Amino acid sequence: MTKDEVMEQLKGVKYPGFSRDIVSFGIVKSVDVQGDAVKVSLQMTSASEASQQEIRGRVVSVLEEDFSTVDIQVDQQAAAQAPVQQAELIPGVKHTIAVASGKGGVGKSTVAVNLAAELMNRGHTVGLLDLDIYGPSLPILLGINERPSMTPEKKLIPLEKFGMKVMSFGFLSGNDTPVIWRGPMVARMTEQFFGDVLWENLDYLILDLPPGTGDIQLTLVQKLKIAGAVIVTTPQDLAVSDVRKGADMFGKVHTPVLGVIENMAGFVVSGFDEGTPIVVKDRQSPVSHAFSFIVDKIEEAVA
Repeated sequence: MTKDEVMEQLKGVKYPGFSRDIVSFGIVKSVDVQGDAVKVSLQMTSASEASQQEIRGRVVSVLEEDFSTVDIQVDQQAAAQAPVQQAELIPGVKHTIAVASGKGGVGKSTVAVNLAAELMNRGHTVGLLDLDIYGPSLPILLGINERPSMTPEKKLIPLEKFGMKVMSFGFLSGNDTPVIWRGPMVARMTEQFFGDVLWENLDYLILDLPPGTGDIQLTLVQKLKIAGAVIVTTPQDLAVSDVRKGADMFGKVHTPVLGVIENMAGFVVSGFDEGTPIVVKDRQSPVSHAFSFIVDKIEEAVA
């Protein structure tokens, strides 16, 4: 097996907690093949000992079928350094808050919309970006069925609803059109939403992420400086266990987790899909009071 063939094999090894492989992540520093022996030098990007051991084990498992000797060397100096968040900010945006979840169906988009609306109620200028390319919810939750216009410089102009600037892939594709894309295309579209939307001056930009820890989340933490993340879950053990994965992902890139919101702990009938956020429709409802408390904590954390 040649060096190039070994590199192809290693592209099948995923970084723990991500859908991206260790080669594209820059972890494989060098490969040296000498007959029936191979030496792989790894430059780890996580300070977690567990992650390092898991990567080593996966590499050995992939290569031991083709080589009698597999020597894994780790750059210890690099291993002590966690991946550093890029210092890039979206022009004109003071605070970017990511709303994430470990699994789907926990009400993450509803939470993101109401957090944005409550911040707007308090006099902040707010933007809301729906990054769930496979299943955008913003058009339904805000009752929007329009397409955004563009500037002569090909910048998308966000739509406005309830005083907020909003953008969703659903505005471009149509909410009834299924998206069948591979990861690289999704990552490119995500980057375009960061750089090609004319947000202008915002106090807060709320990012409604898709569930899980895949390509969009990885692109996000690589490209943007995030003030903090809010993770949404439901009371079930399965949903709560997935919170740990999301928290671990943000921790690895030094993005603070501002808090965890347990949704659906009690059942309150309120029609969230009527196109008006509950914090706009009924300021005195118990749910609105809950969102007010959450936004208090967010404002304190980013101040």
